[in-house]
Amino acid sequence: MFIAGEYTGSDRERTTVASPAGGDPVDTVPEATTADIDAAVDAAALAFTRWRETPASRRGELLHRGARRILSHRDELARLLTAEHGKTLREAGLEIHRFAITLEHYAGLARDLRGSHVPDLDHNTYGLVVRRPLGVVAAIVAWNFPTLLLANKIAPAIVAGNSVVARPAPTTPLTTLRIAELLHDAGLPPGVMNVICGRAETGEALVRHPTIRKVAFTGTTATGERVAAAAAAGAKRVALELSGSDPFIVCEDADLDAAASAASVGRFFNAGQSCLAVKRVYCAEGVLNSFLERLLARVRRLKVGPPTMGGTILGPLHTETLRSRVEEQLADGIESGGEVLAGGGRPGDEELDAGWYFEPTVISGPAHDSRLATEEVLGPVLPVWSVADLDEAIGHANASPFGLGSSIWTHDLDAATHAAARLEAGYTWINAPQRLYDELPLGGIGASGYGKEHGREALEQYTESKSLVVRHRPPRPAR
Repeated sequence: MFIAGEYTGSDRERTTVASPAGGDPVDTVPEATTADIDAAVDAAALAFTRWRETPASRRGELLHRGARRILSHRDELARLLTAEHGKTLREAGLEIHRFAITLEHYAGLARDLRGSHVPDLDHNTYGLVVRRPLGVVAAIVAWNFPTLLLANKIAPAIVAGNSVVARPAPTTPLTTLRIAELLHDAGLPPGVMNVICGRAETGEALVRHPTIRKVAFTGTTATGERVAAAAAAGAKRVALELSGSDPFIVCEDADLDAAASAASVGRFFNAGQSCLAVKRVYCAEGVLNSFLERLLARVRRLKVGPPTMGGTILGPLHTETLRSRVEEQLADGIESGGEVLAGGGRPGDEELDAGWYFEPTVISGPAHDSRLATEEVLGPVLPVWSVADLDEAIGHANASPFGLGSSIWTHDLDAATHAAARLEAGYTWINAPQRLYDELPLGGIGASGYGKEHGREALEQYTESKSLVVRHRPPRPAR
């Protein structure tokens, strides 16, 4: 664990972090005890008393330093992330780069923290709205993008003047621990960024800790609901970024080459292990065959292999349990009437047998009530359906309980406007690949959660407003 600027817990019970590519041990980490959680929160609370008084410009400067420090260790961090997660070295490098970009973005906003002035409330009276940091916040991060999701939480929190206790997923703690050390080395004061390790019980104990003022969580809907319930004690603020099943609508006038490319990347990046990802394609029946021809040509070129090998596009899935779940969801889709057009199983290469590999898969026409349509699929399986018109596509898209992202491909401005207004999702891309921008807020609706990350909205959610009423005397006339 990393508490108050140093590693601790070497004498605790330890958990092995194993490689998804072959099951080999990567390292071990200690399991946090109740005393460790208290120590981390106490360190963060002590740091907060000084950090909140640090000028915002200085907080931004230190975050800039941290981002540069992270980039200088990009190769080291990417190798560590690949080892514990299983994603390819290329994708791991991109994730570390994105981590630094998010830190830089919020560091740049540090000088723009401001309140507001309300004149003439009453006779000789005006009002001020000031914004203050919350205090100690908890960041609980999922395994699929361990550093990217961490940046989304700690960057606005730290710039706003809060201190953080982070709990990474138990299978991906190593890169987070190293990042905390590097940020401390870059000048972040001890206790501003702390990391504890442990399983669900550790996360729940952190959420319930009375000193915690906000919980930012990314994970499954079921776990998010438990987090929200636990955070109710003490009326803590909560932001939940949860499961997703993003629809992708292709109209008859769409640029089919661009749409097929976006669908392939949006589904199979990170071996399909993303909450915000293309998960359901609804294509106009008149162009379905042409779209599938382009999509399948791309999917069949995707190479499955060891994550450290050059040319590999899909590494292993993160756990054996996850792969088994994906296989069960695909089998249900086939049983419901779906036809596998590409992939459909484990790769035949015996050298990959020790890891949790699965082929990139496209399936046509499973039932709309199949598991592929109604559940989140965290793996490289993409179902495609034919639809008669845009309204049918929107109807199927909104039939899901999830509302994280969505896409529509059309050159008809009226159709795009109509779809964007009706799609039940927190983010909609129009003729654009799924890419997140720090400038725009991200947040789900329905079973995909609530609260915002990215954008100024995230910065605001790590502060609280306070109203001041000021009555002053008018100046006395000069004698």
